[in-house]
Amino acid sequence: MLKADLHVHSVGSYDGTASVGEILNAAVDAGLDAVAVTDHDEIERSLEAAERAREHGLVGVPGVEVSTSDGHLLALGVEERPSAGEAVSETVERVRNLGGAAVVPHPFQRTRHGVGAINDIDAVETYNSRLFTGLANRRARRFARKNDLPELAGSDAHIADMVGRAYTVIDAERDVDGIIEGIKDGRTETHGKRTPWTLSARQFGARVPGRIKKALLSLF
Repeated sequence: MLKADLHVHSVGSYDGTASVGEILNAAVDAGLDAVAVTDHDEIERSLEAAERAREHGLVGVPGVEVSTSDGHLLALGVEERPSAGEAVSETVERVRNLGGAAVVPHPFQRTRHGVGAINDIDAVETYNSRLFTGLANRRARRFARKNDLPELAGSDAHIADMVGRAYTVIDAERDVDGIIEGIKDGRTETHGKRTPWTLSARQFGARVPGRIKKALLSLF
């Protein structure tokens, strides 16, 4: 049984702040067995993390969060970045051809580019720790269970301290192929807790340019 956070962003994402080293250290501190760096339409740091993970006693799952024309899609277990801007159905097929698992993250959340109802998928992220009310997570869980789709949980971390706030326990061999097989077979359990507003505020603060921070602070 492996404890994995398969939705983490590094500085390779336009909205990420954590280095690969910081993510790997945070994964160890969180007691994870596996982690996937899934930057927006970038895979270089994910491949770096997958290579360096062994030094930390972790399984590094390569992946990327692809911006399809219908919303975001996690491509897990791939070493090549699928093209952005294609239809989600075409991207799912491409991910599978690359030997990976296609997962819908934060579904039904249009403000976060979530894909709506899609049945031809390998898994659904039914718990995303960056929740506000939890309504979207509950809707995702109902959809996955109604359609007998495997469920994943992810922190969607954009700073290192968020890593492991949500995770998936997978009944799988301790390697990338085993994890992908375990996901597709539905041998998963989701676990998670809400990301505290203090961490979300830190993420926002790290992303906002200094001049904007100064303007915002002047209002108070």
